[in-house]
Amino acid sequence: MSIVDLYSSGTHRRNLAHFATIASLAAIDGEVNPQEQQLLDRFANKLDITEEEYKVVMASDNKFPINPPSSAEERLERLFDLFSIIFADHEIEEEERTLITKYAIGLGFKAESANKIIERSIAIFSGKIDYEDYLTLIKR
Repeated sequence: MSIVDLYSSGTHRRNLAHFATIASLAAIDGEVNPQEQQLLDRFANKLDITEEEYKVVMASDNKFPINPPSSAEERLERLFDLFSIIFADHEIEEEERTLITKYAIGLGFKAESANKIIERSIAIFSGKIDYEDYLTLIKR
């Protein structure tokens, strides 16, 4: 049973799953460097991860796989969730961008598609969309 299965709150389970995935991506090259550690600490705080959950997720013997959803809409929903978390402080830092790119690829997007989606998402979340994108969003 994974740690995520221990919690009944859907929102908290989703947040914990996001955090576990992000932590796995940060550690994918073997170690979590100080910048990644700071980023993980911020994400843990934003996602309301307890100290106990943090320790379990960060334990070296725990590896949490990325379970990519089968549909593109569900993958976009996960990216939307993560962008909402990242932009809680109204900005995206370079480390966050790097990590969300890894996350998007881990979810099953091809690198080129991931980069396009991330660029557009950053524009939307930062409020810097062009008129054509504005029209597309409004007409839906």
